[in-house]
Amino acid sequence: MFAKFIAPSIEPEKPPKTLSLESTLKELAVFDVQVEASCLAKDVARLFQAHPLLPGVILNVSGTFLGMISRQRFMERMSRPYGVDIFACRPIQALYQITQTDILILPGVALIVMAAQRAVQRQPEELYEPIVVQLEPEVYRLLDVHQVLLALSQIHQQATWYISELYYNLSVTQSELEAANSQLTAANSELYRLAHSDGLTQVANRRCFNEYLEKEWQKLGEAAAEISLILCDIDFFKKYNDTYGHQAGDACLQQVAKTIVEAVKSSAGKVLRETLVARYGGEEFAVILPEASADMAVSVAEKIRARVKKLEIENIKSPLSSCVTLSLGVASTVPRPEISQKDLIAAADSALYEAKDRGRDRVILGNIELDSVNESEKLLG
Repeated sequence: MFAKFIAPSIEPEKPPKTLSLESTLKELAVFDVQVEASCLAKDVARLFQAHPLLPGVILNVSGTFLGMISRQRFMERMSRPYGVDIFACRPIQALYQITQTDILILPGVALIVMAAQRAVQRQPEELYEPIVVQLEPEVYRLLDVHQVLLALSQIHQQATWYISELYYNLSVTQSELEAANSQLTAANSELYRLAHSDGLTQVANRRCFNEYLEKEWQKLGEAAAEISLILCDIDFFKKYNDTYGHQAGDACLQQVAKTIVEAVKSSAGKVLRETLVARYGGEEFAVILPEASADMAVSVAEKIRARVKKLEIENIKSPLSSCVTLSLGVASTVPRPEISQKDLIAAADSALYEAKDRGRDRVILGNIELDSVNESEKLLG
């Protein structure tokens, strides 16, 4: 595999403090990650696992730009039934050809404001796809759309200051100033929402999940308090998509996400701290329950399972039931130095697969094994 990194490639620096309406994409930190299309998919998976903030990889054929595959599309395809078996030992180009979608390629001299507008005008399923920046002929870099939205937010803040100063010099009334500030605040709030929510289901996205788990893991570790995680997977979702079509599949994902949120909210009295519901990938959702014991988490998971089943969303091709059901894996722990967040996720994922093996439509509580290898290594051998 050919993959080179040029600083700041793994954790891009924050955008400069001097951004303005005239700032271009050249002023933002980009990823330089070049992968030959002939390298194996399992090697790309390890690359993503080693660098959680990497939004995707640029594919080359003998050094010539071929395209880009994002982390989200890669993980969604690999997490499907038999996805690992089919693609792990095949060149990444085979997976790219199946997941190929429109790539937003912009020149380095493009204005940040224009780039952000182009990015958010894409289809919902493409909203968080990275942007390919062409700095020079045959010189391509990868830009996380999250960085563009953060930069735009900073530009909005600069604009707020300039507008406030202008209004002051022009003796604008206080009420007009408040209206202008309110509009800018609303714009910044919307930018934050776009950067942290899933475009289809409107729950938190994978980036938000990672950030929230990291923050709560630190807090609860210091307080020696428990944290629980629920992983939920829609049973036989591929059969549902094949039978009813992708539009119906999207509607199903939206209904399930809404029901999970409602089930978690109705359990708020049992959970001591604020919870987070996120789309973990494809048809899989995750629920983080700070300060919740294993018994509490299992109770919440059972409520989620029952409520989704009660929706009675028809799935005639399901070998299990005539309606859509969920399999759920639960794991709980008190954060300690010898336990990582990956161990918690791996335990919940292992419990989820056990729920599937036992016939699906059920909740299984897993155990954290300190000597267990991480999830992706188990999948890819």
